[in-house]
Amino acid sequence: MSQALLLSQGTDVQTMAALVSARMRDEKRAHTLAQKLDAEHPANTILQGYWLPTIRGEMDLQRGDWSKAVEDLNPAANLELAIPSALSTASLYPAYVRGQAYLAGGDGKNAAAEFQKLIDHSGLTLNSALGPLARLGRARAFARMGDPANAKAAYQDFFQLWQNPDPNIPVVQQARNEYTKLH
Repeated sequence: MSQALLLSQGTDVQTMAALVSARMRDEKRAHTLAQKLDAEHPANTILQGYWLPTIRGEMDLQRGDWSKAVEDLNPAANLELAIPSALSTASLYPAYVRGQAYLAGGDGKNAAAEFQKLIDHSGLTLNSALGPLARLGRARAFARMGDPANAKAAYQDFFQLWQNPDPNIPVVQQARNEYTKLH
């Protein structure tokens, strides 16, 4: 990420660096980049209404404040299906982060609904890791709701997408462990 910022100070690179920093719990860097983007691009609709709420929501989530994450993501609801220039494809990233926030807060029903948005629009998330991860999130949401039958089906849907993954991918290992515990 630091290398990317050395190569380019473009809006898209700074936006993705802020999001990655937030996900990596480097709140200082994420906050600094988000503030800079906010100040330099007050009229950029996608940045103001899609990416900055997503970055803020991710920072809240990493801090453990899931309800603040959901609140900060509210402005992005109307733009979730937009094609943000940073990825040049629709990603539904705000819905994914909102689903993660609901899951962290123990609200399986709302988490499942958010992850379902990504599944329902799989053509938009086809080349994004968020597509398979939404299926995993949905499985976890069903498990959280105490619905093992739907949780198992959702885990199987996730495993179907990643039939032959590298066995050392932590998220796949976690999913297999979670799935085994359902039996």
